[in-house]
Amino acid sequence: MKCLIFVKSTKDSENGAIPSKEMLSAMGAFNDELIKAGIMKDADGLKPTRQAKRIRFSGPERRVIDGPFTPVGEQTAGYWIWDVKSMDEAVEWLKRCPNPMLVDSEIEIRPAYEASDFE
Repeated sequence: MKCLIFVKSTKDSENGAIPSKEMLSAMGAFNDELIKAGIMKDADGLKPTRQAKRIRFSGPERRVIDGPFTPVGEQTAGYWIWDVKSMDEAVEWLKRCPNPMLVDSEIEIRPAYEASDFE
């Protein structure tokens, strides 16, 4: 099961706070475990939404919307793409993840559609 793991933004991440060396090291070790297990396919941190843009589609019209975007906790600060056997396996891996933020935070697991979902 392919899934996208969303690390939700916090005020700190939206203000551009850079993780400490300790946090980077802990996340690096966790990512190494994911790679060795053959789970992680891609991952990255994202810059604050003040550096982002959205395109609004309305019929033939396209409108560019500049960030920042709110609410903060509904934005994405980073992601992983994983290939796991089940949602339960993804949950178990995330329970082992260091908190990627300076404060309490949330991470969302979102399964991707598979060809069998359309049969």
